[in-house]
Amino acid sequence: MQIYTRTGDHGTTRIIGGKSVYKNSAQVEAYGTVDELNSLLGMLASHPDCWSELQAEIMGIQQLLFDCGNDLATPEHSAKYDYRLSGDHVTWLESRIDEYSPIPPAIESFILPGGSSLAALIHFARTVTRRAERCIVSLQQEQSINMACLKFVNRLSDYFFALARLANHHAGVEDVLYERSGKVFHNDLTKDRIPK
Repeated sequence: MQIYTRTGDHGTTRIIGGKSVYKNSAQVEAYGTVDELNSLLGMLASHPDCWSELQAEIMGIQQLLFDCGNDLATPEHSAKYDYRLSGDHVTWLESRIDEYSPIPPAIESFILPGGSSLAALIHFARTVTRRAERCIVSLQQEQSINMACLKFVNRLSDYFFALARLANHHAGVEDVLYERSGKVFHNDLTKDRIPK
């Protein structure tokens, strides 16, 4: 397969079916951000603290994200191309969330992204997932889409939240709880140490 084609030299690219669209269109932003997320999951799966079962699960999600990108690159009102993601994939993600959520201790506070290095990377994936979701919503406002993609990406951010907590629990590291800035500065910092 030829790596470069020169067909995008004028700021356009071809979606499924051969239609040419601008590279900053809502459609390309949507599947491009999903592709960015997929690359981040490659980093996550290769993290040295990622245990083998989780690695396999993350790589499975990468496959599903590729399907999601395919569906988002499918032209509107096209009966010629079948969507790949379905409600079954959303249900599967929900089952993973339901399994992981009860394992760490319950919390009644917001948490900061962090803890172990693996959990911090998972939180990064969570925030990129949220951005992908916003891009998909923007596309949805312009044309019809496979709604399973939007639901899947919405659940995926919840999955990463549960997974980040599990990763910290697995590593024996406590989640970093959010405290209002005033409380932290007044209780723990002297005036001359407050950042300017």
